[in-house]
Amino acid sequence: MKNKNMNVVERVVAPTPKWFKILRTVGIALASVGGAIIASPVALPVGLVSAAGYLVLGGSIISVVSQTAVKAEEQPEPKE
Repeated sequence: MKNKNMNVVERVVAPTPKWFKILRTVGIALASVGGAIIASPVALPVGLVSAAGYLVLGGSIISVVSQTAVKAEEQPEPKE
């Protein structure tokens, strides 16, 4: 299998499976919502701002991990 010895740049540039593209989009949305809450000019409760920080962190991690997922090369199974 060719995908075992890839460096980080090759993994990020390689094709991403559809499920991980969806997950990446969700992660970006979570991070954006959290960032908007943190940057709001209105005084918000500490718990909400703290939760927004976790949204940014979680969304960022989901996005980065999803981007490094690589489609596996399909190999035909041997016929017996």
